[in-house]
Amino acid sequence: MKQVVIIGGGASGLTAAITAARNGKDVTIIEKNSTCGKKILITGNGRCNFWNQDQNINHYHTSTPNLLKNFITEERQNGVLQFFNSLGIVPKIKNGYYYPFSNQAKCIQNILLLECQKLNINIITDLNVEKIIKKDCFIINPDKENIKAKNIIISSGSIAAPKTGSDGHGYELAKTLRHNIITPLPSLVQLKGNEPYFKNWSGIRCNVITNLYIDNTFIKNENGEIQLTDYGISGICVLNLSGYASKALHNKQKVTVTINFMPFTKKPKQYLKNLNNNSYKKTISELLEGFLNYKLVDIILKKSNIKRNIPLTTLSQNELNNLVQNLTNFKINIIDTHTLDHAQTCSGGIPLNEINSDTLESLKTKNLYFTGEIIDIDGDCGGYNLGWAWMSGITAGKNVK
Repeated sequence: MKQVVIIGGGASGLTAAITAARNGKDVTIIEKNSTCGKKILITGNGRCNFWNQDQNINHYHTSTPNLLKNFITEERQNGVLQFFNSLGIVPKIKNGYYYPFSNQAKCIQNILLLECQKLNINIITDLNVEKIIKKDCFIINPDKENIKAKNIIISSGSIAAPKTGSDGHGYELAKTLRHNIITPLPSLVQLKGNEPYFKNWSGIRCNVITNLYIDNTFIKNENGEIQLTDYGISGICVLNLSGYASKALHNKQKVTVTINFMPFTKKPKQYLKNLNNNSYKKTISELLEGFLNYKLVDIILKKSNIKRNIPLTTLSQNELNNLVQNLTNFKINIIDTHTLDHAQTCSGGIPLNEINSDTLESLKTKNLYFTGEIIDIDGDCGGYNLGWAWMSGITAGKNVK
């Protein structure tokens, strides 16, 4: 019988394996892909943004926020940096974002796998765990491989980015072991609308303030770069709002995003007047092209019903108000998110109230543990989802019996 079997060799699974093995446990990883850590390679655009200096708990999300503070703790955050120091990974820190100094995600994958090798961790690849039953011990694939284990850590990920092998089967395994599942929904994903001007603004990037409303109630805003696409909107500030939008759309609620294309001023009307006074005989379109892409200028003027070749001074008060409204409160009705193929992670999964927050052991089935994305915790862009993977992996690996 194996002492500890980890289902899934991703970021959290590898971390759990290393931590458990360092604590003297005999560890086996079962990975459905041909190699472990496949998803690590696509994080941070191939550079692996593995941590963030700003570990404010507000960067993490769950369906039971009152329990979150028991899972995202300062002790666990400190433990992550100690773990990476122990692996010899030298960070390159830019604006609080941690990358390997090599700027290559492959470096993180290689070092984790090398540590597994040094610790004699048994890694079984190309094996899909189809079934787990619990008797006196756990029996994995009883009709085939019939692998017996005293302890199991399910680190199989979510259903986001299925091309990396995340097919959501871990949820089904958890159900057979008495757990409930909060419906997994795309998070860190692009938002879609059906406006006719999308094809004209596709490819534009600009720095904005993006506001999210659900049933006309303000939820949250994000300041940063937005990408305007032929289906709607993307960019980090959009991705960080998408989890809220995804849940609202699932619940048949109205989702609206407004964009402030003039985040650099709190007095946009006066700013336009000053800009005009300092310019020499410019039309309204020429004036706006001083800070906006010309394609976006055309869309905003058309939406404001203002001709492009007239001076700002010829606008009526109502026309000026309408223009400022579209420049600072440009409204888009969101009808859907992009598919799970494009989502970086998922919300939902194993409810926090079904897991021991101190050990990450199941409260439903003894000697069963969970790590990473399968748990109902997801994070913002910027290293937070990997942050939770490391934290949860270390915690489960340290506490597995």
